[in-house]
Amino acid sequence: MDGICTLANDRVYDQLIALLNSIEAIYGQTMPVCIYPYDDNTEKIAAELAHRPHVILYDNQNSIQKWDKLVKEIWDTHPTAQTHWQKIGSSKYHRVGTHRRYCAFDAPFDRFVYMDADTVLMSPLDHIFTQLNHNDWVVYDFQFKDISHVYSVSSTKLKELFTPERLQTEIFCSGFYGSKKDIFPEQKREMILEWLRQGEAEVLYDMAPDQTILNYLVMRLGISNYNLAINLPAHKVTGCAVTSLHFENQDYILYDKGNRLTYLHYIGLSSKLFSRVCAGENIDFPYRDIFLHYRYLYTPEQKPKFTTKPKAYDAPLSLGTRILRKLGLVKN
Repeated sequence: MDGICTLANDRVYDQLIALLNSIEAIYGQTMPVCIYPYDDNTEKIAAELAHRPHVILYDNQNSIQKWDKLVKEIWDTHPTAQTHWQKIGSSKYHRVGTHRRYCAFDAPFDRFVYMDADTVLMSPLDHIFTQLNHNDWVVYDFQFKDISHVYSVSSTKLKELFTPERLQTEIFCSGFYGSKKDIFPEQKREMILEWLRQGEAEVLYDMAPDQTILNYLVMRLGISNYNLAINLPAHKVTGCAVTSLHFENQDYILYDKGNRLTYLHYIGLSSKLFSRVCAGENIDFPYRDIFLHYRYLYTPEQKPKFTTKPKAYDAPLSLGTRILRKLGLVKN
């Protein structure tokens, strides 16, 4: 069975609803969706799914605990990660919940496309699922242009493990990928742990914990990896990131030089930003109209009506706000 999966908790509720609605805009309720819980904060999500029989909230605790345990064991092999995380005020393990997307390798789909909660679907995914007939890992992004958010570029071992060509072509973003069930069986997971314990852990980039591990797993195990951004004819390739400001909006579907996007990723924008906008705060950000359209696809009457002048999402903070933040009196 094919399906789409994502990772969420109630903190990203508004973004999740936009994603689910964008999937339904393409597929109706024929495409099954699985949500992996970032943590136990999922009451709003669970209530919402009562109206979406094709969407499930994953609750296999054995699977969740298996991956939680593995990633902790992985980071226990890293020479500096835990010291670094504790220095910046994080816990011994940084954002462990992000790794729960790995439960997709257990269930419920034989083949799946994983999409971060801060994405919206723009096209049917036939081209991804078709490519999975030939490869075990299919991506469509440009992360290969910036290795520094995937691996520790200061590691001397990195170039021993992977050739420059592989580092230039096989890097991917963990926000969108197609893959298959059971491609990381126990034997391979044990091999990975052993390699990391032998010193390879230093290549992992600790501030993008799920992304670095996925790249390492796929590249180190030689999983067959295909990136449409590299392999499609140049005139057919589209962007996917909210940082690309040239996309054209036609009936809430985005096009890049005439080519329909597969998905739009609101990468780098805080989940708090989306919550504040949905609460009525007039903050502008790229493709806000797209997000609001899908967020309120079935409840347009609830869409916030802005009466004030919009302020840019990346506008500098006022002096007063900076002082209050420094004093710990405001968080935003």
